[in-house]
Amino acid sequence: MSDATTQIDETVKANDVVLYMKGTKEMPQCGFSSRVAGVLNYMGVEYADINVLADENIRQGIKDYSDWPTIPQLYVKGEFVGGCDIITEMTLSGELDTLFDDNGVVYDKEAAHKIREANG
Repeated sequence: MSDATTQIDETVKANDVVLYMKGTKEMPQCGFSSRVAGVLNYMGVEYADINVLADENIRQGIKDYSDWPTIPQLYVKGEFVGGCDIITEMTLSGELDTLFDDNGVVYDKEAAHKIREANG
């Protein structure tokens, strides 16, 4: 494994929830990253945010690691979940709640309900 792949693998396995994104959860630097970080932040999920703009090797490495061409990328309990469109759909359908429940990830269920209510 390359250094980037090793680093990604260790990060994904060491954290329950990881978001590879452009920017940080406090200051996303693209709309797609902002949307996913916004959902996680609003739902009160604790997660590691990895800014791919800070390291070109990680930026390309995460695409190779997941075999997924775009960023952001969300991982839960070491498993790749998806990018912005998939996370948006899962949030609105309630599938993200189920994924978090099944994996013991703490989140604000009322906030998740409010997101669906506002977009329903």
